[in-house]
Parts: sequence; C-alpha cells; structure tokens
Amino acid sequence: MSEVSPIPSLFSPVSLGKIELANRIVMAPLTRVRAGSSGIPGDLMVEYYRQRASVGMIITEGTYPDHASQGYVGEPGIATDEQAAGWRRVFEAVHAEGGRIVLQIMHAGRGTHPDINGGRRILAPSAIAIDNKTFTEKGEQPYPVPEAMTTAEIHAAVEDFVTAARRAIEAGADGVEIHGANGYLLQEFLSPAANQRTDGYGGSPQNRARFVVEVVTAVAEAVGADRVGLRISPEVDLGDVFETDRDDVLATYGTLLDQLRPLGLAYLSVLHAEPGGDLVQELRRRFDGKLIVNNGPFGGQTTREQALQLIEADHADAVAVGRALIANPDLVARWQGGHPENEPRPELFYGPGAEGYTDYPFLEAA
Repeated sequence: MSEVSPIPSLFSPVSLGKIELANRIVMAPLTRVRAGSSGIPGDLMVEYYRQRASVGMIITEGTYPDHASQGYVGEPGIATDEQAAGWRRVFEAVHAEGGRIVLQIMHAGRGTHPDINGGRRILAPSAIAIDNKTFTEKGEQPYPVPEAMTTAEIHAAVEDFVTAARRAIEAGADGVEIHGANGYLLQEFLSPAANQRTDGYGGSPQNRARFVVEVVTAVAEAVGADRVGLRISPEVDLGDVFETDRDDVLATYGTLLDQLRPLGLAYLSVLHAEPGGDLVQELRRRFDGKLIVNNGPFGGQTTREQALQLIEADHADAVAVGRALIANPDLVARWQGGHPENEPRPELFYGPGAEGYTDYPFLEAA
C-alpha cells in the first residue's frame, strides 16, 4: 500500500528554492518609511526586523534600486554601499535569531514625485499620470506626468535591478523579491491602462510582459534563480493600473509565468482577493513552483483560521501576513498556542519613530 502524504501544517517547514523556512508564515512586504532622508536602515529598522525573525521568512518593505525610483519619503534604498551596509545589519540581526529574510526590490515607476526622488526624472512605460495625489516633503501633491522610457532606459532599469540584487545578496540577504505588483513600474508595463506603447514592450500581452521577464531573468542569472521570488497582484487596481478584463489578465500573466517557469524561481507571491480562486490557481499551475498568497486589504486582517485553511486546502505553500505581524512580533507563538493578539494601530503605521513600530508587547510582557 502506498503511503498517504500528510497534509502540510501552517507550522511545518517548507523550502522555497535555497531558502529553508521553519514554518509557512511569511511576513508580507510592508511600507513603514523609517529609513529617514538617507534611505539607510538604522537601529530602529534593525530592531523591528529582529523582533519578527520567528516567522518562516521575512520579506522586507519595498526598497529602491536607484534614487530616481524611490516612491516614498523615508523609504530605504539599496542604491549605495552605505544603504547596503545598513541592510547588512538588519540581515545579521535576523539571522542571529534563526530567521530568514529576503529583500524586496521596488521601482516606483510613475508612482513618485520630484519632491520624493530628489528632483530626478519620473519614468514609466507611457506618459500617463496617476490621477491622484502623493505625500511629499512639501505636503500632498498631484502625481506628475511621467516620461515614456526609451529602450535604452528600459535596459538600464534592468541593470539597476541586477545591481541591487547583487548588493542585497552580498550584504547577506537569503534572497530577493522582485516587486511586480501594486501599480509600480513592473505592473505598469503589464497593464494595458498604464502601458500604451507601440514598440516591442507594448500592445500584446506578450509584449507587455517582456520587461518583467527581462528583469526577473537577469536577476536570476546574477544571483541564482533559487534565491529569487516575484510578487504580482493581478486585478488589484492600485495606482490606476486597471486590469479589468479577466481574459487579458490571464493572457498577460499566463504568458509571463510560462516564460519564467523554466528558470526555477524560489517562489511566486500573489496578492489577490481570492487566493483559492480560479485565476490564482491557474497562475500557480502555469508557474509550476512554490506559491505564497496574500489577500492584502481585501478580507481584512489575516486571521489564524484563514491562514490555516489556505495551507490545509492546498491553496498555497505559504501565507504572507501583514497587519497581524505589525502588531504581533511573536505572531508564530501566538498562533501556535491560540493566544490573544495585540491590535494594530494604523495611525502609527507610517510614523517616524518607535511608537507603533517596535513597541508592541510580546506574550511574556503582555
């Protein structure tokens, strides 16, 4: 008689490429803007990530690969040796606690402003502005109309991702995640609303996927595919990407994953309202690798029961958790023991200091 494989538990180990996770709870990438004007992670960020090292894997907040791509005031970068040295301290602190951590590389594309990125040019697939405002050092301002990237600028952006990935791995990261979601540069190329190019990077689903394929492939070649993950958010219409045609979404993301499948990436992370639904599960099949899911803001704060169900129903190999981990640095212990949780304080998510960042109580102090 053949043995029946046990159903994986949320608290059982899993391997994502070369990254060995002690459990299947992953810290979602969470913008916290505590890096100051230098973009260098300091003591506060070191402590914040150290506190949360008991999760299977930490995915850092979005980190800019070059200064022009910075999307937020206070966002950390990996564009300089000084920023990489700051991240090295973070990685060492997490590893000292037995944790795993990957750095998310994020190019904001048109989702920034000259008063955020130091007066540098704003680049995007097409010269189409986001119809909204962003917070800058001079207060709220409308998003500017970006410049459509030339082919040479597209190739330069690919190299910026590669350089950032190398810096992160050399600084001690267990891997890197390419941010292809949430309306930033890579998703802008994927979206027919943001990408209205007529060259080889626009038009058909295959052309719109081309830039993302080139970025991920180049990074995988530089640092090893088994240390590289990709985050996508199909149908999540942040930053005016407006992916409203399910057939086009499936064609675009399907051809993207068909081309990435042979690389053998560490994982695919998908943000979607229905992680167990037909679209996400079809993309999982096309990717044919480990899947992390996250329903983000759509279903409220991720609960223990939701996370358990996603793993036990085999909808994913791991679950990315956001707000519950902001408020509960020892969330794994709380979920394992069925203990009460701290409530997050959203009004402090984006503040400059320790309050609402590193001062949430642990179980033994509660």
